[in-house]
Amino acid sequence: MFDFMAISIIDILDIVIVALLIFLAFRWMRGSSAINIFFVVVSFYLLRVVASSLGMKMMTALMDMVLNLGLLALVVIFQPEVRRFLINFGKQYRNVPKGAFLGKFSRKERRATGEVIQEICEACRTMSAEKVGALIVIAPDVSLEDVISTGDVINAKVNRRLLCNLFFKNSPLHDGAVVIDNHRILAARCTLPITPRTDIPPQYGMRHKAAIGITEQANVDVVVISEETGNISFVKDGTLKAMNNINELRLALDKSYNGEL
Repeated sequence: MFDFMAISIIDILDIVIVALLIFLAFRWMRGSSAINIFFVVVSFYLLRVVASSLGMKMMTALMDMVLNLGLLALVVIFQPEVRRFLINFGKQYRNVPKGAFLGKFSRKERRATGEVIQEICEACRTMSAEKVGALIVIAPDVSLEDVISTGDVINAKVNRRLLCNLFFKNSPLHDGAVVIDNHRILAARCTLPITPRTDIPPQYGMRHKAAIGITEQANVDVVVISEETGNISFVKDGTLKAMNNINELRLALDKSYNGEL
């Protein structure tokens, strides 16, 4: 009955790997509504292991059925969380410096990129001073067709005056996000996903939560301007950082465009 107590090196390695996976899953789900279900699934699995070791065939079959159905139910119920986890996992391997395989930007491309950053920063300077709320998504290497489809296509050259006009409070396109790729404003009035996180400081509103939400799901950068304070924030990989001045924003954008962040 106690044959399962004969443990080999492979068994120890198996236990260590499973324990590591459980730890990573716990850290990922900690603080979310999924943590209670996670404990239930682990408990069922441990019960299944004990039942199988003791030769309880009916109990083992029952636990197998519950675990198989439970895994499918978890994928369906927590589809957004699973999607966000896979995206973040993939970004760890995708965030290699630009130019590692294709070479550095040419002089013309760098000049164009510098002009885009300059236009964005000058527009942010003006909107910050006038306390105009803004939400600018910068996606130089990512296609955001699902986000662009929620707004109105612009397809115009990046220009500081155009950006200010788009976010002017009486403009029909001011409510939502503007999406910019390498050199053009692609769309305005776009809807972004809101982060489900509950640890966001209370001084940050829906614009900031939307900025965090899109950076959790896609490899993009977001510039947010608070309508209440005029403060500028830069968001990347779900992390929000307050910008003390325009030069700090320009440096952050330049590093991001060149793959240094």
